[in-house]
Amino acid sequence: MEILRHAVVLVHLVGFAVLFGSWVVEAVGARRITPIMTWGMLIAAVAGLALSAPWGITEELNYAKIGTKLVILLIIGALLGIGTARQRKSGSVAPALFWLVGILTFVNAALAVLWR
Repeated sequence: MEILRHAVVLVHLVGFAVLFGSWVVEAVGARRITPIMTWGMLIAAVAGLALSAPWGITEELNYAKIGTKLVILLIIGALLGIGTARQRKSGSVAPALFWLVGILTFVNAALAVLWR
């Protein structure tokens, strides 16, 4: 069971890497929101929800941490959706919206690592 949990952690990290990596590429380039960012967020979200289930672990889950990370993830998803819609409509994304996606993604990863 522990090997499966570690595999889900790996998938969660890959989702974060896809989201943050594609954001970094766009930050040095055109500063637009791509479908790859949305896919990375979805991968990280599904794996994160699977990790928050109490399946065969002995330590207690930190529900405050899980809830905080979920709220940030929902905000990132909303920003990606709003940014995609505005990008389709006007051809560009507001700089504040674009930078918030990257900052909140980094904060979410920092919470995962630093909050024990």
